[in-house]
Amino acid sequence: MDDPGDPRLGLYFNLKDVALRRRLEPELGLFMAESAEVIGRALDAGLTPHSLLMAPKWVERMGGMLARLDPATPVYIGPADLLRQVTGFHVHRGAIAAMRRPALADWRALAAPARRLCLVEDVVDHTNLGAVFRSAAALGVDAVLVTPRSADPLYRRAVRVSMGTVFQVGWSRIEPWPDAVGQLRRGGWHLAALAPAADAIPLDRFAARPPAKLAWLVGAEGPGLTPRALELADSVVAIPMAGGVDSLNVAAAAAVAFWATRPPGRQAGRSQAN
Repeated sequence: MDDPGDPRLGLYFNLKDVALRRRLEPELGLFMAESAEVIGRALDAGLTPHSLLMAPKWVERMGGMLARLDPATPVYIGPADLLRQVTGFHVHRGAIAAMRRPALADWRALAAPARRLCLVEDVVDHTNLGAVFRSAAALGVDAVLVTPRSADPLYRRAVRVSMGTVFQVGWSRIEPWPDAVGQLRRGGWHLAALAPAADAIPLDRFAARPPAKLAWLVGAEGPGLTPRALELADSVVAIPMAGGVDSLNVAAAAAVAFWATRPPGRQAGRSQAN
């Protein structure tokens, strides 16, 4: 490709325009996967690319991955400057793929066989949401259920921060919210709200005997969980803080809670930090 205005690249125009992409991508049944690793995880999960856009130097490096594609899948190749003009940023992670969105699962079907859930209430920051998914995948959470007002887990930045783990962990929108809590309770779930309340149970005490079917409820930075969500929770749990810090970032707090209450038999064989 040598023309940044080529209509064949239309799906990749203005990827930094969040408002545009939130509307356009779901309407077209697509989402964007950025970087060779993320695209590979999407393919491993059985997802189908509509097309790919990459710089020439990545063609050989991603040869094995490209060989897995349907021969009819367009692979657009252009210099780095063209990619920057089209997308609106420097593409430095190999490639970007326009992927076809999978059908949204019924949240009840995800919850039925699970032992650990994470309920994400009204988290609109894509970075935080992606980080929650990465921790969920690493620390034994079976599914993530996001409320209707939460961000799109398949938005490009959320997918990138999750390192593609959003494709590994089952997720869906939980509706109606918060009335769906009653359905969870009838399914035997214990809803634990993670919040720095004065009367909250310390996490170490709660984790000593965690419920068999535990659903962690986490909320947005700043406002935190809504009063109604806290009211419906079976327990309110807090991570003890030191150093004058009142709370952790929502993604960090969720990771601590996931690790502390991971089901027996799900301990990782080795630790890894990136």
